[in-house]
Amino acid sequence: MSGVRRAGPADALALVRMRAVMCEAMGDDVEGTEWRAGAERWFADALADPGRFAAFVVDDPGLGVVASAAGTVEFRAPSPSNVGGARGHVFNVATDPRRRRLGHAGACFGALLAWYRDETPVTRIALHATGDGAGLYRAAGFTEPRYPELVLRTSREVR
Repeated sequence: MSGVRRAGPADALALVRMRAVMCEAMGDDVEGTEWRAGAERWFADALADPGRFAAFVVDDPGLGVVASAAGTVEFRAPSPSNVGGARGHVFNVATDPRRRRLGHAGACFGALLAWYRDETPVTRIALHATGDGAGLYRAAGFTEPRYPELVLRTSREVR
């Protein structure tokens, strides 16, 4: 088993596969190909912008990529608590079910946090946690938000 590495352009499809693992763990129906094609294009574009996106993966000789963690840098209006306006969003933290409980997701997540710390202006990072991942995030210092996120889902189909 090799160590953690930063994902490159050739990893877009593997990141889609890991996204399916994550989405399924969050209760989404991951069948279908339309979302996968869109996600592959999105990852390919994002991987071409290393200052605003990073993903870290672990490879298995027989299975390919078996773990991932990804994050974006978003710029919002500055505020008293975030003068620069840069925010991080962590997602796609997942491990192939055949390689769970070996520390791979934690290693990818740690590499992602190091990227935020060492290579970006981000001072605030957010994520959505599954029950399985919450302990990892809390151990890294993540806490409940002061204000809960509210979501409105519209009835129109977004393409």
